[in-house]
Amino acid sequence: MNAQTPIRSDTFLATEASVAAAPRSRLRRARPFLALGALAAAVAGGGWWWQVGRFDVSSDNAYLAGDIAPLGSRIEGDVAELLVADNQAVSAGQPLIRLEDQDWRARRDGTAAALAEAEAALAALDAQAAQQRAAIAAAEAALGQAEAERVRAVAGSTRSATLAEKGYGSRERAENGVADRGKAEAALAAAEANLSAARASLPVLEAQGQAALARRDGASAALALAENQLSYTVVRAPFDGVVGNRSAQVGQHVRPGQTLIAVAPPPARQWVVANFKETQLARMRPGQPARVVLDVSGEELTGRVETLSPATGSLFSLLPPENATGNFTRIVQRVPVRIALDRPEKVPALRPGLSAVATVDTRDDPTAPRGPIGAAAAAIGLAR
Repeated sequence: MNAQTPIRSDTFLATEASVAAAPRSRLRRARPFLALGALAAAVAGGGWWWQVGRFDVSSDNAYLAGDIAPLGSRIEGDVAELLVADNQAVSAGQPLIRLEDQDWRARRDGTAAALAEAEAALAALDAQAAQQRAAIAAAEAALGQAEAERVRAVAGSTRSATLAEKGYGSRERAENGVADRGKAEAALAAAEANLSAARASLPVLEAQGQAALARRDGASAALALAENQLSYTVVRAPFDGVVGNRSAQVGQHVRPGQTLIAVAPPPARQWVVANFKETQLARMRPGQPARVVLDVSGEELTGRVETLSPATGSLFSLLPPENATGNFTRIVQRVPVRIALDRPEKVPALRPGLSAVATVDTRDDPTAPRGPIGAAAAAIGLAR
């Protein structure tokens, strides 16, 4: 058998050392590049924080809000029919609940009859007033005729008396002329009295007409009120939305002001209320851009700061704090900020009350680049 050649230990150690030295050599050659990359990353990150990050103000105390309309009955009655189901989408003016309307229809018909009676009475008085004006015109004509007859009788009496004095006419004829004159004057006085009486009756009829007109207007107002009350037997949606919180049941007796159902607004009529700390409001202004991340889907929406509350949220609470007491504890207050969303109708999952995280860009120039590269380039430009 051939004898095995022994491997020298010093040769093995040299080989092992050369193998271990190769990675270290490559690492030494890569160190400058790693340091340069770390430096670039630090510069980019620092530039982004200096130009963008430090101006982002964020709060997870934010939620979606909307004008939810709790609808109730404006009259007393029994629920006759429920026209919608829970969580059903409705449009503005759509009937939601109908109450029994027999009694209200009867009241409407009674006021309509009273209005018709008042209008008939007013028409009758108008006709009487017109008739009285015609009577006044006839009395005025009769007065003119009586005046003409008196003038004729006076002239005839004077002529008959003159002829009788000269012997050309008979005494009887003269006496008849005097009698005719007396009758003509009496007829004139009677015509004047009739005219005065006719004229005096007209204001009475006109006053009665005004009273009848007032009764007609009152009956018309009562009919309008009855029509309104009849329309209140149907509860309608005030705007497009989704119904919920339905508490009405068929046959239930309801009273005015009792809440029966609620209508929540669609996504297009919702916004975000973010409660920022008072230490975050120094640079916040209306119009600044905002980003909102919804907890329900993780989707990010854009928007703008619309308004800031005139007071902290604690002052609008049921029991506002009284800082003058001896057990005062200083805490950071929060101020509600309303954020209007851009095109919220594209997110059907929006519901009032859902949680969100809101971030506001408080930079002086919100249109400046937000990315790390752009921010780093801006920082380098400022450094130069």
